[in-house]
Amino acid sequence: MSTDHDPLRRTVIAALASAPLLSLADTQDASATPRSGSRILVAYFSRSGNTRMVAGLIQRGLGADLFEILPAHAYPEDYLQTVEQARQERDSGFEPELQNKVHALSDYDTVYLGFPIWGETAPPVVRAFLSAHDLTGKTLIPFNTHGGYGLGNSRSVLVKHAPKAKVVEGFVMEGEQERKTMERVNGWLNDHPLAR
Repeated sequence: MSTDHDPLRRTVIAALASAPLLSLADTQDASATPRSGSRILVAYFSRSGNTRMVAGLIQRGLGADLFEILPAHAYPEDYLQTVEQARQERDSGFEPELQNKVHALSDYDTVYLGFPIWGETAPPVVRAFLSAHDLTGKTLIPFNTHGGYGLGNSRSVLVKHAPKAKVVEGFVMEGEQERKTMERVNGWLNDHPLAR
């Protein structure tokens, strides 16, 4: 018997969705060149794995390159500590140092940017990613997961931190719905002009 909260189902789906993440892990190395030759980059930040799963589906569906946004100093494992640290960073405008940057951003025309909504906005590490990369002339397509409160002001954060990029409407979904997430992302990609 399977339910929406079946731990085995969740583990299998997460493992399958994460599989393509390993194939391009070295894209973050300064000397590495994209293996796919794609002009599309999927960059994402994920704490719980929900956004990582969507990133993997988009990367696989479009044959794109993948980049995981990581802070130089990881957020605490404890959820409440992470919430408090993110609130303090947001309120002070702090942008954490990044572990890596995309070294060949000029190779891409389109950047899919994925992140969870934290405190009704983009996480501070995503603001840091945007500040550290020049997205001039690129198409920026967000994909977001949230815990039920929607996108908040995340779009205005993207526009402010990437003012010379073309920010288009992206994909948004409430987290914790793996099967539905896979179905919706694949449906969205099937109707998406870049997937053809």
